[in-house]
Amino acid sequence: MKAIMKIKLQTPEPLRKKTRVAAYCRVSTGMEDQLLSLETQKRHYEELIKSNPEWEYAGVYYDEGISGTNKEKRPALKKMLSDCKAGKIDRILTKSLSRFARNTTDCLEMVRKLLGYGVTIYFEKENLDTGAMESELLLSIMSSLAEDESVSISKNSKWSVRHRFENGTYKLGYAPYGYDVKDGQLSVNEEEAKWVRWIFSETLKGESSNSIANRLNELKVPTRRSNHWTSTTILGMLKNEKYIGDCLFQKTYSDHRFKRHANHGERDQFYEEGHHAAIISLEDFEAAGKLVGQRAHEKGIKKKDPRYRKRYPFSGKLICGECGATLKRRINITGKQRYPVWVCKRHLEDISACSMKYIKESDLEYAFMTMINKLVFARKEVLHPLADRVGEQAKKSNLRRIEYIGLRLGENEERARTLATIMSKGYIEPALFAKENNELTAESEALTAEREQLIKVVTGNDERIKELQRLLEYVDNAKVRNDFDGNLVTAFLGSAAIDSRTEITFHLKCGLGLTERM
Repeated sequence: MKAIMKIKLQTPEPLRKKTRVAAYCRVSTGMEDQLLSLETQKRHYEELIKSNPEWEYAGVYYDEGISGTNKEKRPALKKMLSDCKAGKIDRILTKSLSRFARNTTDCLEMVRKLLGYGVTIYFEKENLDTGAMESELLLSIMSSLAEDESVSISKNSKWSVRHRFENGTYKLGYAPYGYDVKDGQLSVNEEEAKWVRWIFSETLKGESSNSIANRLNELKVPTRRSNHWTSTTILGMLKNEKYIGDCLFQKTYSDHRFKRHANHGERDQFYEEGHHAAIISLEDFEAAGKLVGQRAHEKGIKKKDPRYRKRYPFSGKLICGECGATLKRRINITGKQRYPVWVCKRHLEDISACSMKYIKESDLEYAFMTMINKLVFARKEVLHPLADRVGEQAKKSNLRRIEYIGLRLGENEERARTLATIMSKGYIEPALFAKENNELTAESEALTAEREQLIKVVTGNDERIKELQRLLEYVDNAKVRNDFDGNLVTAFLGSAAIDSRTEITFHLKCGLGLTERM
């Protein structure tokens, strides 16, 4: 009988899955020697990972020229954490705790999160492997040391920078719009500088930072960091001393938590005049700064606040006699002379829509004070008789009108009752009743409102009479004066129609309309 041999099926051993390994490295400045160090680190980790047969290369993540004091500022680190969460990485190699995280909280938070994803970290300098740790105690101690080291390095770096501020050897690492930087020195970028000059010119003409930004966006003028100009960007440029060739050092500082703050006197600042070529003259820079400061102050006052006032005495009061639009204040520049003028808004937008040209503010002020002086001079011959006549005439005629309105309201009431009676008996259609009744109601409401206004006039509560009394009180105690007083415009002027470049009609709050030549 033949023997039968049973052969067991040999199953191959499952292939061991390779560990997907990534590396993270960072340098904190963009200096050339640091960037060389970064390239060395990247090359080192790439070769190290690829040379291990049990590892699969998952990439090298790196942040260059970025402070490591807070993980939120490092895009490559955030990307690596995201890839770990997505299951693309099993292990991370990094040079040291100080390169990975410079404060204990961030370090522990990231390690716990990564361990939750099944990802371990190996720190070469400290020979620390989170995959072999039984507790977080050692990691906490080591990261605290890294944080102390970071503070020490930061202090040394700050001392070095401060020393260079003091002796004038500090080299800038960035350039504002309008400049280029090379080897720490600023040079004018003419293509951008022309727009810097335009921004200051428009500001001095009275344009707001918001309208300037909108205009730049319409013209599609490129920016440095984005494709959109904002009011904040314009305001920052108008306050930047670098445009007059000077340089203020240490505008910001970092606290012990490595958070950056604006320096409002907490740290010493260093100002160097003539640091580089200027784009804007000192006179234009200071004039623009005053305008910006004035607007900021005024915007801080609420309109309903009793302290609120218009920006200029004539603001909102000047009306174009040709098209009816309001006038806007601007600054005209002729050679080295600057003077304020008022221009029709519609004329500014479209010359063909309105031909009214600008009016000098000095001419407006002269015409207004001439009118006031005439009222002061002729108060006994003109204003007092006018006030008496207006008051007496108004009282007599208004009393007659009040009596008539009373009779008319009584008649309407009687008609409404009659209308309701015949409607109830079915003598008229509901639609006709509604039409007649609505007409009576509307007429009665209008008559009632008119009567209330007339009663105010008769009893001395009419606003125009009150304004005339205020004007009389002023002119009775005033003297003829040559200087302009904006408070008088606010107190007595309701509006002013610019009839032409040589003639203006002032409409006072008391109802008087007086024409003056300019």
